[in-house]
Amino acid sequence: MAASCMVIILLSGCAGRQVKAKPFPWSTFAYTRPLAPAVALTQMDEVDPLEDATLDITPPPSGLVIARSAPPRPRVPAGNSSQNDANSKPEVPQIAPLLTAGEASAAQQQTSQSLSVAEHNIGSADGKSLNATQQDLASKVRSFMAEARDAAKIGDWTRARAAAKKAEVLSQELASSL
Repeated sequence: MAASCMVIILLSGCAGRQVKAKPFPWSTFAYTRPLAPAVALTQMDEVDPLEDATLDITPPPSGLVIARSAPPRPRVPAGNSSQNDANSKPEVPQIAPLLTAGEASAAQQQTSQSLSVAEHNIGSADGKSLNATQQDLASKVRSFMAEARDAAKIGDWTRARAAAKKAEVLSQELASSL
């Protein structure tokens, strides 16, 4: 075993005498240019070997034609003009919670009370010079009052009561700032 280790060490040689590759100087890399191989130009034959070759491939389907999986819908002729009048629009359905008679009368009473308070407070601001914030409050009070009246006309007492209450609160804030 010792003899084989000695033979391996002797055959490997001296570490100091081994020839190492010279490192590449990267600072000169920018100055190097690749050399183009010198190729002799050869004249190609003027006869095309694929001159008679043809491709027997069907063209792809056109992108403009769309295949339908179902037959087209039949066209319905125009009906009576009185039935399809362009000027008349269908009425927009209103979604409102159903109130009992007692709840509706209570909401109606609260709406009228809030509207009267808001009208009194906005009336006290009329004729006075208002700053920008007060003018903004007054316009919001008027818009909530109009919304409450519109909702009351169609019988939506829940929305009318909410808008009237908002008008009342804002009008009280306006009256306290005067």
